[in-house]
Amino acid sequence: MNHLILLLLLLITQLAGFSQTRIKGQLKTPKGKPVAGASLTIKDSYDGATSDSSGTFQFETSESGKHLLQISAIGFKPLEEMVELNGSPIILRLTMKEAMDELKAVVVTAGTFEASDSKRTTVLSSIDVVTTASANGDVTGALRTLPGTQQIGEKEGLFVRGGSGEEARVFIDGTLVNNFFFSALPDLATRGRFSPFLFKGTVFSSGGYSALYGQALSGALILETIDLPDESSASLGISTVGLSGGYQHLNKKKSASWGANYGYTNLLPYFELVKQRPDYFKVPAFHYGDGNFRIKTSKTGILKFYGTFQQNQLGIRTPDIDSANLKNAFGLSNYNLYANLSWKERLGKKWKLFLGTSYSINQDDIQNRLQNAENKDQLIGSMPYLAKPFTADIKSSLVQVKSVLDRRIGSGLSVLRFGGEWLYFKDDVNFRDTLLRKTMQEDQFKAAFAEVDIYITNNLAAKLGSRFEHSSLLNRNNIVPRVSMAYKIGEKGQASLAYGIFYQKPERNQLILNPNLLFTKAAHYIANYQLINSSYTFRAEAFYKKYDDLIKTFPEISNKGYGYAKGIEFFWRDKKSIKGVDYWVSYSYLDTKRDYLNFPGSLQPNFAANHTASLVVKKFITKWKTQFNGSYSFATGRPYYNIRYNNSEAKFELADQGKTIPFNNLSLSINYLPAIGKTDAKSFTVWVLSVNNVLNQNQIFNYNYSYNGMIRQPIRPAANQFFFIGCFISFGVDRSQDVINSNL
Repeated sequence: MNHLILLLLLLITQLAGFSQTRIKGQLKTPKGKPVAGASLTIKDSYDGATSDSSGTFQFETSESGKHLLQISAIGFKPLEEMVELNGSPIILRLTMKEAMDELKAVVVTAGTFEASDSKRTTVLSSIDVVTTASANGDVTGALRTLPGTQQIGEKEGLFVRGGSGEEARVFIDGTLVNNFFFSALPDLATRGRFSPFLFKGTVFSSGGYSALYGQALSGALILETIDLPDESSASLGISTVGLSGGYQHLNKKKSASWGANYGYTNLLPYFELVKQRPDYFKVPAFHYGDGNFRIKTSKTGILKFYGTFQQNQLGIRTPDIDSANLKNAFGLSNYNLYANLSWKERLGKKWKLFLGTSYSINQDDIQNRLQNAENKDQLIGSMPYLAKPFTADIKSSLVQVKSVLDRRIGSGLSVLRFGGEWLYFKDDVNFRDTLLRKTMQEDQFKAAFAEVDIYITNNLAAKLGSRFEHSSLLNRNNIVPRVSMAYKIGEKGQASLAYGIFYQKPERNQLILNPNLLFTKAAHYIANYQLINSSYTFRAEAFYKKYDDLIKTFPEISNKGYGYAKGIEFFWRDKKSIKGVDYWVSYSYLDTKRDYLNFPGSLQPNFAANHTASLVVKKFITKWKTQFNGSYSFATGRPYYNIRYNNSEAKFELADQGKTIPFNNLSLSINYLPAIGKTDAKSFTVWVLSVNNVLNQNQIFNYNYSYNGMIRQPIRPAANQFFFIGCFISFGVDRSQDVINSNL
């Protein structure tokens, strides 16, 4: 009986052996690379295996009939293969496609520098801005150390790739900022109105920007404000130019916050110590206040409000170029109000909603007087003196509403984005005295846009977009295409291409003279290569821009101007090669010409230098809690022209031309972070000392000419050097470790 049982067991075992099916094979990518560590399983069974480093796998199963073989691997799309299990060996050669992964996927970077918490292409953070020696805490000051920008000291704005300062626009939380810079002064640049610590994300596009934005011919600076603070805190600032203070409160649930800040700046003490070239008969004084609240509307939604008011006044007296005995006295009183409300929310798994609105009003009261040696007003009834005294009241306002919907496509990273915006511009310009002119302009500007991010693989992506725009003032429509794509080269490198058409309304003063003008137009072509990891960033970019319909002021105000800009740019940032040192280097070559305004032909604009370069170095010594920052900027001389009207031939012509001396500026700053109070007191102090143009080098930005063309005067900064000493204290939250970590 025992022998019979043993015989039966042997027969069952042998039959089971005959029913085993051996499955083996190899897993590869579409490019033929092995897929290691993949898990292979017969569905609804425990039979399976894991692929080795060569992608090879092998296992046996006792299942029979048709079954699904399921394969999964991190970073790849799941794969299923139907197999017939009948005891015969099965050999498989399978291909696994890479899954869409935000951490691995290529990012379109042509024409764009990004700095945000969610992007791998971080270039400049808020800490970078305030610790760049030459920036003086100004966002656009730090951006001038990046390729594509010009070192302009006589006019406000970002001058990008052959474009004037008016051709680069600034957006905060998706909406246009009408007066980002302080009001213009004669032959002096003004800074931006907003603190860099207001923003968590910065996108600087020197061309080829998204279809969600428009009316910027050359470039766009896109800023995103911070969300909820980490903790409640208070701040106090004391410097050589003013005082500031603020409070930010976070509720116990960390679901809402509110805050307010106030600052006062008066340059009288500073001007007493540092001699200025202009005679300030009214010393610049600035009042600044802001308020904000932020509310989490859900786990994925947030409502944000930011509002600010600013008031300033100044008066500058300079020698009149047409007379040795007369002076020009320019006075400005400015009031500015800006408010922004935005809401972001996720609607289900695939939809996102953005709603934003903003309001701004800017009032400039300007007086210009011709005065004698005793500073008494003069009225002279001959040219050019007749036109010099004037009083102007200029009031501009903007209301904007914008909505954007995002729809994720499929299970990957592809997204469809669409929406629209409405902007209402109103300008009241009232000139008095010798220029009797009052004008009001209103424009209801509407735009609809759509854009899709298409991720074909992790290595290949494209962004396709278009805008439809209509201006009621110009009574014109535009349809503008935007296309860009990127391809990953190796693990860290990628190449990008971008093309787009960009339109912009003529400036207010040009529309006053001719309300029938058309949009100005530019076409951008960009090729970019970028190599980036946690230690370094390298970018190389070539571009070509073609301008059409630029504004000509002679023989009539028209859109008969044109031009081009082309060049190549390089950027290198390294945080690891030199221990404890973070530095970046940028270089730009620009070839550009325009025939616009009163130019007698195609000329290189006087705001464009052929070569610009910057070096920024930062060294943090942890033991001393001190950071040493240096920046050096260089630009070749810019052209200057004396364009005069020839009465006999009834045309404008060049009476004089040349190039300024090269621009050089070495700036240094020291930030000291002493420990105050106890460790658990959560207090944070920063002492700041900075000096611009340490070597006291001569800087000439351009030249002014007298009415008869016989006198030429250089346009120079108000002072060769700028010195700043300040102490800034934060109560309730210690930021010292953030500053240390961000600079190691």
